[in-house]
Amino acid sequence: MTQQHRTNETKVLVLTLAITLGLVGGLLWWFSHSYGIKASYLNRTKVETPNTDTFSQITDVPTGLFSYGGSTTWAPIRQQVDSAVAIVWPKFQLRYTEPIEAAPGSGTGIKMLLGNQLAFSQSSRALKPEENEQAKKLGFTLKAVPVAIDGIAIAVHPNLNLPGLTLTQLKDIYTGKVNNWEQLGGPKLPITPYSRRPEDSGTIEFFDENVLGGEKFGSNVQFIDTTTNALKEVAKNPGAIYYASAPEVIGQCSIKALPLGKQPDKLVEPYKKPYISLDKCPQQRNQLNTEAFQTGEYPITRRLFVIVKQNGQSDQQAGEAYANLLLTDQGQELIAKAGFVRLR
Repeated sequence: MTQQHRTNETKVLVLTLAITLGLVGGLLWWFSHSYGIKASYLNRTKVETPNTDTFSQITDVPTGLFSYGGSTTWAPIRQQVDSAVAIVWPKFQLRYTEPIEAAPGSGTGIKMLLGNQLAFSQSSRALKPEENEQAKKLGFTLKAVPVAIDGIAIAVHPNLNLPGLTLTQLKDIYTGKVNNWEQLGGPKLPITPYSRRPEDSGTIEFFDENVLGGEKFGSNVQFIDTTTNALKEVAKNPGAIYYASAPEVIGQCSIKALPLGKQPDKLVEPYKKPYISLDKCPQQRNQLNTEAFQTGEYPITRRLFVIVKQNGQSDQQAGEAYANLLLTDQGQELIAKAGFVRLR
């Protein structure tokens, strides 16, 4: 074979290889644009692992039937979480238990926990020193595990024309110093403040400590047994006002929530803007202003707690498992779905 012949053959091979590579590249380009296959996918060697922060990844989940109780604020969370837990951990059976002779709430739930009636409890307030002292006398301690963020929203009649309230004005209403909306720049209309009883609810205890500053409710305050009944009264009474956990108020169709602030020029809406008028409800509902709750811009926020009995027994294991389940990404997503704000 002559040198010239070998040179020509080499040129043919190089040209053939170039054409082949061009065809392969062209096919890859065509597939990536026709079928949405990205170059990063074609070149990827590392397999992405799915999110494992789910209920199934929690360890030391006990088996058996465990009674728990406490805060009525938690009701939407229970509705979302308990059925989801049962799917993944069917042998971890949960039963919400109400008190026999008292209204359900954070305080009564903790009392039942101290009385050995519950495995763990749910609370919308922190533990009190006297509750910790009582636990020590009984031979164990209590631990409050935060799992979510909540806030207090102010409900009024939808026709009340008022831009909002400051915390001082809210306090003056509930201590009886202000008794007509005209005193706050509103219409000439008597104020009817509603509340649940302090002994029945962690929300009221929180309001008492953080808004009233320990001052007593005014004689004008009317006490109602449940938030449902209170909101019905607010919807009927043009001068009414009530406070409750934000998820219980924001999406309602018969009342409206007022902006709140520490100063008159810094009022913060508990709902996302723009405000959805109630004539569009229930097809559209106002949603929680989660960003203002997370940053603390909204002035009345709090954390929700799982109260765990530290006694080294199955009660402690159940309480810790429940708290850990709620702190997974799956648990936090369910908390957000229930209308509350993720802690993490």
